[in-house]
Amino acid sequence: MSDTPEAAVEIVAFDPQWSCRFQEERALLETALGPWLAGPIEHIGSTAVPGLAAKPVIDIMAGVATLESSRGAIIAAQDVGYCYFPYRPEVMHWFCKPSPAQRTHHLHLAPVGSPLWVERLAFRDYLRSHASVAAEYAELKRRLAEQHRFDRERYTDEKAPFVQEVLERALKP
Repeated sequence: MSDTPEAAVEIVAFDPQWSCRFQEERALLETALGPWLAGPIEHIGSTAVPGLAAKPVIDIMAGVATLESSRGAIIAAQDVGYCYFPYRPEVMHWFCKPSPAQRTHHLHLAPVGSPLWVERLAFRDYLRSHASVAAEYAELKRRLAEQHRFDRERYTDEKAPFVQEVLERALKP
């Protein structure tokens, strides 16, 4: 993202204020991104699962029609404090706030109904309704955060098999 060092991966106990922080940010984003929104603004990721330990970063996904038609939203998000980074630009516009080194929020602009959109919501909803799976995920995240404290990419990559297994169950017809 830049030459600025990234914050360490840290997993903390669930904070009931995460939902309030999401609601506040959603209100800001509804105004800022309104012209580009084609769907809801969703609270995703571990902070969206009651009781789940997580990195204390609010993950937000906003539905757009297409990535091309929502390019103007990049500047609008930057105007309300988000830093744009072309991470996985073929599937989303990705941002962090307030900086790569000190993150309080992640924002994913994704086309409504895209595989990314469907998978992020399915994973969140599965964890919300399967406490034992959420607990298993929390333990994995704690272990990986200890092993890869200063390597966010590796931390994320090593969670991928677990996430894929949950998605297979969540998306089963």
